[in-house]
This record gives sequence, structure tokens and C-alpha cells, in this order.
Amino acid sequence: MKVATKQKIKHILLGKTLKDGLIGKTALYLLLLIIGFVYLYPMIKMFTYSIKDLSDLVDPTVDWIPTKLYLDNYKTSWIVLNYGKTLLFSLSVTLVPAFLQTVTTSITGYALAKFKVKGKAILFGIILMTYLVPSQVYMIPRFVLFDKFGILDSAWAIIFPATFGQGLSSAIFILIFYQFFRMQPHALDESAEIDGANSYQIFMKIGVPLALPAYLTAFLFSFVWYWNETYISSLFLGSDLFTLQLKLLNFSSQFSLAEGLSQQAVNEAIKYSATILIILPVLLVYVIMQKWFVEGIDRTGVTGE
Repeated sequence: MKVATKQKIKHILLGKTLKDGLIGKTALYLLLLIIGFVYLYPMIKMFTYSIKDLSDLVDPTVDWIPTKLYLDNYKTSWIVLNYGKTLLFSLSVTLVPAFLQTVTTSITGYALAKFKVKGKAILFGIILMTYLVPSQVYMIPRFVLFDKFGILDSAWAIIFPATFGQGLSSAIFILIFYQFFRMQPHALDESAEIDGANSYQIFMKIGVPLALPAYLTAFLFSFVWYWNETYISSLFLGSDLFTLQLKLLNFSSQFSLAEGLSQQAVNEAIKYSATILIILPVLLVYVIMQKWFVEGIDRTGVTGE
């Protein structure tokens, strides 16, 4: 009986494998909890700071939990950002180029993976160079070119490069799509050709559905990168067009030299609340698209890719 009891306790604590036992699971969940806290700590700190009133902001004894819920910081940041109008413009210079870049880079990756292209190694070298060379190197020539085209100080200065595969980090997405399409069985393409399908039909009906995880990954990364981008926006959009990030930067620069501890604390709370308002659309897009992303991963696993 004692031996059986010891074996049972050992099985509960250690399991058949270390990760199945109580000790292994406890250690795993503890590790995940620590990692999650590290990632969530800035968000939690920022949120608690944004809902404090002036008395809580200047009181060093009030840290995590404010004495009362104070939402006027969000009202002020809404006005400072001109949130409604600026949000629409930010979405236009984020969603449109992200979508166009995803489409363009997928076509490029498919062509490199499926067709025999002369000088493919040279093309890959050029594509990698566009990523390795700092964007500051070719911004002046691009600025001059856009000025000749008459698209400076407009959203077209952001959309135009993405349309032709020259958006933010397009080279990475081309390589992602190239890898996905290269892994797809050629037997599927050959079967479709026997059935009379042309290259466009093969791409749309076979290539695209199987590469759905790559499309979702590319779009999500592209969306986030365009959303957080400030250098290109400040250079090409001029002084009349602002994204949410540029509005926040302007606010920060205007009030960075505010006098008095209380005024600095209020400005800091407004900046935190504005930052949360800016982050919300990105979180919303991720929450909406993660369902299709997981389904795409599952679908790829079912097809054996």
C-alpha cells in the first residue's frame, strides 16, 4: 500500500513526462505569468496613470490604484488629437497601403517561387538591398521624385510606394510569400493545368487559399508598421496632414517644457491616455483577425504544408 501510494503521489507530482505533472505545470504557468506580466506591465501602468486626477498624480502614495476614476484625461486627449478626424486619416494611410503592399508582395513572391525567372539571384539581391539599405539613404531621391509627380503633402505619397512593392519592409513580405509558395506541391499546379487552368486561376484558386497564413501575417505586420510609422509621414505628408502618432508627437514637444510639477503630471497623464487611444485600433484589428489567422494555420496543417 505504501509503495502504491508513493507511486501515485509521484505520478501526480511528476506525471508521465515532466510537463504532465503538477510540478511541471506549476512551473510552466508561473513562467507564463511572469512573461505576461513583463509584457502587460507598461500597459497597466499607463492605464492606471491615465485615470488619475491631479490630486492622485502629485500624491506619491497613490501608485497602482487611484482614489477615484477620472476620465477627463481621455476627454482632453480626444480633443488634443482631434481623434475622430485624425483616426479616419490614419486608417486611410494604414489600411490602404497595408492591403496594397500585401497584394503586390504576394504576386512578386509567387512569380519568383513558381516561374523560371532569369537572373533570379540578382533579383533577390536587389530585393534584400532595399531592406538592408537604411531608408534615409533614398528618402531625398524619393522626395524629389514625388515632388515631380505632384503627390507630396498627400496620402498618395504613402500609398504610391506600397502599390509597387516599395512600402515599409516589403522585402520581408516578398521572402515570406516566396517561401510559402515554394513549399506548395507542384502536383497541384500540374493537375490544375491539365484541367485547363491558366496561371492566374492557379494563383487565385490554389496559391492564395493555401498561403492564407502568409497573407494574414503580412497584413498584420504591415498594418502595425504603417500605423506606428512617423518618419515617412512627417516627411511626405507636410504640415497640414497628421496621423495620430504625429499629433501625439506635436503635443509632447509643445508641453515637454511645462513648468511646475502639477502641470507636468497632468500633461503626462494626457499623453498616456492619448497613447491608449492610439493603441486601441491596433488591438482591435488583432482581436478581429486572430480568428482567421488561427484558422489559416489549422488549414495549412490539414493540407500537410
